[in-house]
Amino acid sequence: MRHPAWPERPFRRREPVYPERLVRILESVWEATQRAWSVRLKAALPLWMPWIKKRWALSTEEERLLLAMSPATIDRRLAAHRNAVRRRVYGRTKPGHWLMRTIPIQTEWNVREVGWVEADTVSHAGGSAAGVFASTLSEVELFSGWVELEATLGKGARDVAAAADRLKADMPFQQKGMDTDCGEEFINYAMETWCRDNHVRRLRSRPYKKDDQAHIEQKNGTHVRRLIGWDRYDTQEAVDALNDLYRNEWRLLTNLFLPSVKLQRKLRVASRIKRLYHEAQTPLDRLWESGQGHREKLLDLRRRRLRLDPFELARAVESKLQRIWSLASRSPSAAAPRASTKRWPSPSEYAPPPLFVPHSNCDIKRLRAMHWRDRCLGTN
Repeated sequence: MRHPAWPERPFRRREPVYPERLVRILESVWEATQRAWSVRLKAALPLWMPWIKKRWALSTEEERLLLAMSPATIDRRLAAHRNAVRRRVYGRTKPGHWLMRTIPIQTEWNVREVGWVEADTVSHAGGSAAGVFASTLSEVELFSGWVELEATLGKGARDVAAAADRLKADMPFQQKGMDTDCGEEFINYAMETWCRDNHVRRLRSRPYKKDDQAHIEQKNGTHVRRLIGWDRYDTQEAVDALNDLYRNEWRLLTNLFLPSVKLQRKLRVASRIKRLYHEAQTPLDRLWESGQGHREKLLDLRRRRLRLDPFELARAVESKLQRIWSLASRSPSAAAPRASTKRWPSPSEYAPPPLFVPHSNCDIKRLRAMHWRDRCLGTN
């Protein structure tokens, strides 16, 4: 039995709601926001809108469409421009044993006040860990997501303590605690003395458990690795260039203009875990609305944000990155000496067993053992 043919109907295709020009503008904004997640990008659009209108002269309808675009639509429109290259980087931190037992372990955080910081170091050693190379000390405040970075040449105890002291002075809040891993750059008497003098409570994660420091591990990837890359920097000039970027444009762009999200709670739906997030906000706005922190510093930063152009900050970041990349060490690293491998001798290299006449049970057992050895080696 033949089925009746379906009636021919004209194929209807909906016209695109968002014009191509608006997508190109969205792409430029996405690049300027360091390729932010779509939820964060949507939260950043109202903050960046005054500067967007100055650059592209948006009409009222275009502005309405750009602000009405959902995160899912942003993902679809930017799918062709996303960077799909992913590279996994392993750290070079070795666990230290000094003072480790005196520092309590902290695995989970439910922060309701400002001042608790996670800290970690990111090495810029390239493909070889030989010699002295640059490292970035990164710190993130858990309540607001405020990020501070400082580069040092090497990971000496005194250098890391001095970098932590400078970052503490720049934070617009009082630092109450510091959670670190078990690396030797943190578990030492210099950091212990610095924390005691500055009334900073010390906490640590479990060795080889990166999930205990999920916040700072995420910032290491988004704020350091994605920005600087994986090249080797082993000169003081490169360290000064990194700090020039960290202390100025990058600090203002990430903390004043790039919204971040905070996990509210997790829900189990059948066999899946659904994560619910708070509304995306910049670290500065989250600190201001909490009523905590140094109000004078926060007010000065809010006034400064009104005078800054985020596109100019993004352009300055790219310009300084070009200079930093030119300072990368291009000399090939020396190959590590190969370990000597043990070679089993061939059966022909074995000396023939001495001939003797057995006189006891021990001699008989020895003769049997030599016989089985020769038989297994094929010397018979």
